[in-house]
Amino acid sequence: MDAWTGWRERGARVLDRTTGRAAAALVAGALPALAFPAPSLWWFAYVCLVPLLLLVRSAGTGRMAARDAWLGGTGYMIAVHHWLMPSLHVFIVILAALLGLLWAPWGLLAHRLLRGPVNGWAAGAAVVVVPCGWLMIELVRSWEALGGPWGLLGASQWQVEPALRLASVGGVWLVSLLVVAVNTAVTVLLVHSAARVVAAVSLLVGALVVGAAWVWAPQPERTGTARVAVVQPGIVEGPGSIQRRFALSEELTRSLTGQGVDLVVWGESSVGVDPVRRPDVTARLAALSKAVGADVLVNVDARQTDAAGRTGIFKSAVLVGPQGLTGDRYDKMRLVPFGEYIPARSALGWATSMGRAAGEDRLRGTGPVTMRVPGADGLRIGPLVCFESAFPDMSRRLVRDGAGLLVAQSSTSSFQHGWAPGQHASLGALRAAESGRPMVHATLTGVSAVYGPHGEAVGPRLATDTSGTAVYGVPLARGTTLYVRLGDWALYGALGVLAVFCAAEGVRGVRARRRTRPVRTATQAS
Repeated sequence: MDAWTGWRERGARVLDRTTGRAAAALVAGALPALAFPAPSLWWFAYVCLVPLLLLVRSAGTGRMAARDAWLGGTGYMIAVHHWLMPSLHVFIVILAALLGLLWAPWGLLAHRLLRGPVNGWAAGAAVVVVPCGWLMIELVRSWEALGGPWGLLGASQWQVEPALRLASVGGVWLVSLLVVAVNTAVTVLLVHSAARVVAAVSLLVGALVVGAAWVWAPQPERTGTARVAVVQPGIVEGPGSIQRRFALSEELTRSLTGQGVDLVVWGESSVGVDPVRRPDVTARLAALSKAVGADVLVNVDARQTDAAGRTGIFKSAVLVGPQGLTGDRYDKMRLVPFGEYIPARSALGWATSMGRAAGEDRLRGTGPVTMRVPGADGLRIGPLVCFESAFPDMSRRLVRDGAGLLVAQSSTSSFQHGWAPGQHASLGALRAAESGRPMVHATLTGVSAVYGPHGEAVGPRLATDTSGTAVYGVPLARGTTLYVRLGDWALYGALGVLAVFCAAEGVRGVRARRRTRPVRTATQAS
């Protein structure tokens, strides 16, 4: 017996044990996190699901496959959200286990298509249907109340130019489909010798699809440049931190005088009072705008009253010019569960005692807003606040409403030493590529970054150890991408594929029952 055979037998014995198999599923599910920042092993995304697919395939029953996939999904959610543990503690494990249930039907699907002998047709079906099932997981968990679209597998490709071009065609959803299809094809290559030609052809087709998107997908036309400054004060702690951070932001903004900027952007929660009720704060911001010669986009996290007369804590992007408040204000619409509100607070309010959950629910805005920047030839900006930059539909809507520049104001200071700042900043590349519009990601404490209309990085990133400013020559563009025109067609296509597959399985099941139904003889009938 050679060494490889020995290792295989020992591995099989481990997987035969319930605890060993459960541990393997958790680890296999967590592997894709290595493709995201901070590790940023983007190439690993194309094989990261193979261990989980092999495990699901090896399950003796559909029930066991569903359990393996559930545990794999739990591992995935813990790994890509592990930086939340200081805030939610053990509650993150409970949430991950609940969301991991979304993977159970996918496990049944993968088990059905990959188990046993697989011919060419079955292999082709697996390479198409298994990714569509995965996309349904991403769709459901992208609902804001379930945590939003953080850690979508396609988002791991934010630095890969061909993948960004593919995102301009079908959004991050199309990139996820491609990544899972490659993983499925690699799995078929490893375990089904009779279907290896089909698997290899599937990989070739995937490469051709990416090449076609690269050559023929319409891209926005460059039209000019806007000079945008990002102000990042950095970590300010201790008593009076809100006031001291505001004063530091003032000082940094004043240093931009004479640099010919068109817009200055501060991070999320950069102003801790309502400027309408505090004219002294408004006057200080207006003086900064006048000195720099550009409007200043700040972010207010305070008790305010909106246009509808509602009073409560809003997170608002507010534009300030040399004359004071311009009247342009956007209130954050999609709030972070537990961080900014407690879902079903009457039942889950106890979560506030376990971590940094919201003591009071923030109020939601009522709709998207675009704002005109006078200093940039009438450029309209589309503001987003914090994790709203994770939602593809929000940036798409802003571009359809006329935004020429997307601006996300964020603060990840609670997770300064984890993977969250880098992961959050990377989302800007996807939103820029999808929409064909540049994006500015400005934070209080880093990582701040700017991306051009193709998702390409523009200028230096401001890391988490930086307190300062940066001025970017942001390339502007006109025209629309296919994703802006057509929307989430990849999702609808995946739904259609799954509907056809389920219908075919239903017909096959009916025919199988008819074939196995016993035939009654004449004697039996009498």
